[in-house]
Amino acid sequence: MVEGPGLVAEALAAGWRMEAMFVASRADAVAGPATVPVHELAPNVLERVASTESPQPVLAVFALPPAAGLPAGCDFVVAADRLSDPGNAGTIIRSAEAAGAQAVVLTPGSVDPFNPKVVRASAGSLFRVPVVTATLDTLRAAGLRVLATSSHHGEVYTDVDLTGPVAVVVGNEAHGVADDAAVDGWVSIPQAGQAESLNVAMAATVLAFEVARQRRRR
Repeated sequence: MVEGPGLVAEALAAGWRMEAMFVASRADAVAGPATVPVHELAPNVLERVASTESPQPVLAVFALPPAAGLPAGCDFVVAADRLSDPGNAGTIIRSAEAAGAQAVVLTPGSVDPFNPKVVRASAGSLFRVPVVTATLDTLRAAGLRVLATSSHHGEVYTDVDLTGPVAVVVGNEAHGVADDAAVDGWVSIPQAGQAESLNVAMAATVLAFEVARQRRRR
């Protein structure tokens, strides 16, 4: 389910197949395929079926894309291991697109990427960036150097060469990436102050843009 005229329009522009639209009034409808039914809801119904307290006047149901593997030839992937918060997942997908990643990988046990809060937090990026469910071993088998983040060990991220085929991995909000995870190396983000670690989505954003920076310089 996609909420709001802006996100509905982005999903359509990205080629996703709409199955139905629900609106507070006909005036709120987004231009979609003529064959898609548009249902005008009675007063107060939208507030009961939407996933937000103050819902947008348009909801649409889209068919899920077929499950897919990593795109052929990809050399920059952002991965999240056992991520649980949908807001973090959506932000990571948004940052990955902005930094030029060719895919986002969520390992088994992570939040559903089509959770409505993930869709909202991705700000449309979910419709354009492949989001794949896969293990870290799958990334290594694809020829990617798998580098995981840690709050307590690893090379400083700006000192690591990120210009080759790479997957940067962030971990679960409470536990991070397991110390025995199937990775090729560890990186850390130095911090001032007494905070234990960065928010996982912020850490993913910092790393993704460092990959982009190094590749621009190359």
